[in-house]
Amino acid sequence: QVQSVESGGGLVQAGGSLRLSCAASGRTFSVYAMGWFRQAPGKEREFVAGISGNGGSTRYTDSVQGRFIISRDNAKNTVYLQMNSLKPEDTAVYYCAVGAGYYPRTRRDEYATWGQGTQVSVSN
Repeated sequence: QVQSVESGGGLVQAGGSLRLSCAASGRTFSVYAMGWFRQAPGKEREFVAGISGNGGSTRYTDSVQGRFIISRDNAKNTVYLQMNSLKPEDTAVYYCAVGAGYYPRTRRDEYATWGQGTQVSVSN
């Protein structure tokens, strides 16, 4: 079983960049898709980006397409989310999740294990 811990959140001005990291435990890391979700105050948790087990397939929600990049290093059991051109509406708690299968999905119930979250705040 794979578990995950996020890091890299913080406060940044609009237009800035942050890179989130998610360190996962477990020998079968490369078998599972990994995803990033976020939850803003008063809103539901939403899909942001996902990546397949070997990193060859990625998916993004429309609002971050072209600004965020998801990647993974299976040798380090780590998945990353590079966030560029950040906007105030990107402010949320960001969660790393382990997929239930190999290919990235967009629904919450298609992810089996969740990290504790890391706060990202973008100011005007």
